[in-house]
Amino acid sequence: MAACARLCGVGQSRRCRRRQRKNQRDPDTDPELDLDEEEERIVGTMQTEGSARCTADTDASSGPGKAAISIPGAATAAGSSVNGLGFEPPNTTKPTRNTLMDLPPEILVEIFSSLPGTALPNLALVCKKFRQILNTETVWRRRCMAEFGMCEDLRKMEVVGLSSKDLYVKLLHPNRHILGLWQPDIGPYGGLLNVVVDGFFIIGWMFLPPHDPRVDDVMRRRPLFRIHMWETSKATVECMYGHKGPHKGDIQIVKKDEFSTKCNQTDHHRMSGGRQEEFRTWLEEEWGRTLEDIFNEHMQELILMKFIYTSQYDNCLTYRRIYLPPYLPGDLLRPGLFKGTYGSHGLEIVMLSFHGRRAKGTKLTGDPNVPAGQLTLEIDLSRPIQLPEIEKQRSMEELSRLVLEVHEQVQRERNPAQSESTEPEPGVEGQEGGGREENQNGLGAAPATPTATEGAEASASPLPAPQPFVLPLGVMARNEVYPRTCKICFYGTGLIAGHGFTSPEQTPGIFILFDDNRFGFIWLELKSFSLYSRITDTLQYAEAPTLEAFEEMLKSMQSWTS
Repeated sequence: MAACARLCGVGQSRRCRRRQRKNQRDPDTDPELDLDEEEERIVGTMQTEGSARCTADTDASSGPGKAAISIPGAATAAGSSVNGLGFEPPNTTKPTRNTLMDLPPEILVEIFSSLPGTALPNLALVCKKFRQILNTETVWRRRCMAEFGMCEDLRKMEVVGLSSKDLYVKLLHPNRHILGLWQPDIGPYGGLLNVVVDGFFIIGWMFLPPHDPRVDDVMRRRPLFRIHMWETSKATVECMYGHKGPHKGDIQIVKKDEFSTKCNQTDHHRMSGGRQEEFRTWLEEEWGRTLEDIFNEHMQELILMKFIYTSQYDNCLTYRRIYLPPYLPGDLLRPGLFKGTYGSHGLEIVMLSFHGRRAKGTKLTGDPNVPAGQLTLEIDLSRPIQLPEIEKQRSMEELSRLVLEVHEQVQRERNPAQSESTEPEPGVEGQEGGGREENQNGLGAAPATPTATEGAEASASPLPAPQPFVLPLGVMARNEVYPRTCKICFYGTGLIAGHGFTSPEQTPGIFILFDDNRFGFIWLELKSFSLYSRITDTLQYAEAPTLEAFEEMLKSMQSWTS
């Protein structure tokens, strides 16, 4: 231990040996004398050779598989010997701590561009440097793109004198609550409005079905209003209704998920030829024909009634938010919006959604018999129907027999005390097939029978190969160009009602799935066939936040027009 202490240059042992050497110079009486002199020689040599040789000696002493041995005296001998013992004083200087302020501007731009736009104003209050960086175009342009999908050429913005910050702060963010899909409150007729960011504008596009009966044609759109900063320093609302170009309008958020529009210059909606010219123009746009081309008097009355009713609003409307139906694994087909034929009422827009063993068709546009917001179809996916061979399909009696057998079984399960021989209630004469309201008699809550369970498993399994299909003789179809093969059929009910939604009644029918984009429904009581074709337009900001929010919306839609 004494030798180790002397080699390390510490301890009392070294000083004691030095005193002994002064008192005893006889090497024979002090066996450690040679060690003391060797120690002094080694330490003196290390102090004169420098740090380079010290480092080399230290590295050489620790090879692979060996622990490196650090000798304090040797490690510090190459440096400045402050305390005379070969030790350096401890470093008392605190390390410098880097902050967000020390980052270069280009890195801060990347960080700030990834933050929500609502957080940037508070960030600008931190310091002058942050405020300057947040005034750059890059930050706000990226927020406009990330949050609102705006991707305009910067040269266009320079021409009109707009900045990305102004677009975000004065146009996009204040009007974010009206973006999405909406149903206008136009009495029983309803509608479909999609408010989107379109270039430097926020535009409300009204989607209209194609002209009857061309159900496979693309949707038509018409702008109802727009908001922009094209020539002013603040957002300007303009009404686009009528044929005289944009004019002053106003938008007001009534409450959550509801807003209203108002035209401040309704004289722009009038035509020089009066109401007759307005009606002829509207009829050509709405139906693609003149009144003389429509020979059905009942259909003429319905068309004239719709014009009188809808034109009185002058684009002063209230809109309620709606969502696209969510898609879940196991659904029969992808849910969505479809155009459907509805007899003398023309084409209407229906939302198809799936709810376990049920599929529902909800009207987004309606008619005086069954208004918008009501359920037009409800399909029991646990009750498939096997169609007969092609020749027997032409018989209305054969098809009715197949459907009514299932219908009577459903009635018995719903009310066991009811007589098995009870016939379905007769329909109301002169009614138009329209929609279907929520089943209030417990049909949807019937307990699952073995047949229902088997049907549910069958609907979740791969669909069978397409089979031939033909409409029975005597069934009316607005569009004779329907598919001649189908994948699967199910029992369902449809809603019919008198004018003014009087005496609504659920009637049995058959749902026919043709392919992923088309299906049909045969109304047995009306002897009528409706063909539905998917709307393929991209509708922005229309996804439901949760499944519960979508279900709540469906309930609310029925109350709007009930």
